[in-house]
Amino acid sequence: MSLAFEEIFGIRNAFSGVPLAGRTDAWILRDGATAHGISPDSPALARFRDIYLRHLAIELDKPGPRKGVMPGVRELLDALAARDDIYLALLTGNYEGGARLKLEYFDLWRYFRCGAYGDDAADRNALVPVAVGRASACGIPSIAPADVIVVGDTPHDVACARAAGATAVAVATGGYTADELRACGAAIVFDNLRDTPRVIESIGAD
Repeated sequence: MSLAFEEIFGIRNAFSGVPLAGRTDAWILRDGATAHGISPDSPALARFRDIYLRHLAIELDKPGPRKGVMPGVRELLDALAARDDIYLALLTGNYEGGARLKLEYFDLWRYFRCGAYGDDAADRNALVPVAVGRASACGIPSIAPADVIVVGDTPHDVACARAAGATAVAVATGGYTADELRACGAAIVFDNLRDTPRVIESIGAD
């Protein structure tokens, strides 16, 4: 995102000091633009997403010490995808194109038939109803908010679940501790997702 902003506006490290964790890409971009006195209506901002995606595709091919899939994620997705009483959808603040690039790189995109993305709303709390609506359009039966489970690793993920009446499941593999995630209202908190049977039982899918 910093490289894309620099290419458009000539400003380096434009997102320094802008909170990132759990926010939508549109939210991050808006705050970055505001920090540098750029109007949210600037026509130049309309170019940002495409330029960002171009840089992201390049950066994904570069090695990095923290680059990989968190422990237990793939095993959990395999277990849930094999069931006919669970529907997997992706809810992320990433632009859809960015989410696809990242997940396809790790062969995870195939687990999700639909979802809600940062393109759909700058406000993360608006994304659960979008994801549910798209799942319904894909043919799943009507689902009550209480039967929706949102898994994430930031307080913003917890907040978006609670705003929609969904169950917030938090994982302390990001920048927040298990205690911090409990304090912001997560119904279930895991240190990580290594223990697939325990995770499935805890979320009531067993």
